[in-house]
Amino acid sequence: MLTKAELIGLLSDMESDRIERTISTSKTDKFCEVICAFANDYPNHRSPGYLIVGANNNGSLGGMAVTDELLLNLASIRSDGNVLPSPAMTVEKFALPGGEVAVVEVQPSTVPPVRYRGRVYIRVGPRRAVANEQEERILSERRSSLVNTFDSLPVTESAINELNIRLFDEYRAQTIDPEIVANNNRSTEEKLASLRCFDLLTNKPTVAGILLFGNNPRFYLPGGYVQFLKFPGTTMTEIPNDQLELSGDLRTVLDGLRAKITAYNRIGMVQGEGFRDKSVPDYPEWAIRELFHNAVMHRDYASTSPIRFYWFSDRIEIQNPGGLYGTVTRETLSRRNSYRNPVLAEALKTMGYVNKFGYGIQRAEALLREHGNPSAEFEIDDKVFGVTIRRNMT
Repeated sequence: MLTKAELIGLLSDMESDRIERTISTSKTDKFCEVICAFANDYPNHRSPGYLIVGANNNGSLGGMAVTDELLLNLASIRSDGNVLPSPAMTVEKFALPGGEVAVVEVQPSTVPPVRYRGRVYIRVGPRRAVANEQEERILSERRSSLVNTFDSLPVTESAINELNIRLFDEYRAQTIDPEIVANNNRSTEEKLASLRCFDLLTNKPTVAGILLFGNNPRFYLPGGYVQFLKFPGTTMTEIPNDQLELSGDLRTVLDGLRAKITAYNRIGMVQGEGFRDKSVPDYPEWAIRELFHNAVMHRDYASTSPIRFYWFSDRIEIQNPGGLYGTVTRETLSRRNSYRNPVLAEALKTMGYVNKFGYGIQRAEALLREHGNPSAEFEIDDKVFGVTIRRNMT
């Protein structure tokens, strides 16, 4: 993060296009556009960009006091799902002789292009602009040299005809600003590449493209499926009374598992107010779904092992290959997020399966408490992430 001496230097640097100054504290759209542009790093500085709130364009301070509300508002941009993929950024307050400032440091994205509400913003000299088709293509091609996540890698054995373009077009309509879609002259390959589903340099679909829209993802990613088993008792020694391997494009897998949850989440009757019985399921459905979506989002797709979803008479066990990732530790599990698969994370948010980044486990635990279920139990090592959800026995 920036030091105070470096900040003072940035305030007086009138030439740099890596700095945006403002005294406004409420223009959230402007903040998001700036952060999106810095994350795209169109000039290819390969260095952070800085949004400085509390400074005038000439570098003088506005004499303002930075509130906790402003800091929280700025920090929430990282996880609210409007800037996608989620930007790598930090927020800090500095007290200087002429007033306080809030500084947002934004790292260049390794999976450009980054969008804010369906538009790609870039820096063109000292100003922001919406990228045109050629500029988006440059960002898409640059990704090949920057990529460091498995879901952005090209699947070299595949081809574009392995993708269901109808599914992609539906997804694109949810992701891209309608005005940009209406004025679009891009090729199919360029459209796919702009959403990180195709690699223009190798002319191959990416891992994310195959998982999201592939006709047969499992052919290229043998572990890319969910093994569902429903046991009549509490142990795996009994013969399952239902078993299914859920595979196909991501939406098909997610919706198929949701159908199983709805079918097997037994409804019981308990006494309510006024001597009236009320129906209560064994589990809060959204808690199960949040934890399952977390497994889909964060699993290691390079592994040949599937996600395992085992339903017992007294509990549900969800296990996915791939331990904790990035800066997340066992202690920070419910309040910090690092993305092993940022493109898939973006897709889950866009398609409505994830409400807000970084809060899935928190939300699931809150729902379990409200429903009267025991707290979720986590089993984590270097290779596997497991969670057990116990039934409400009341």
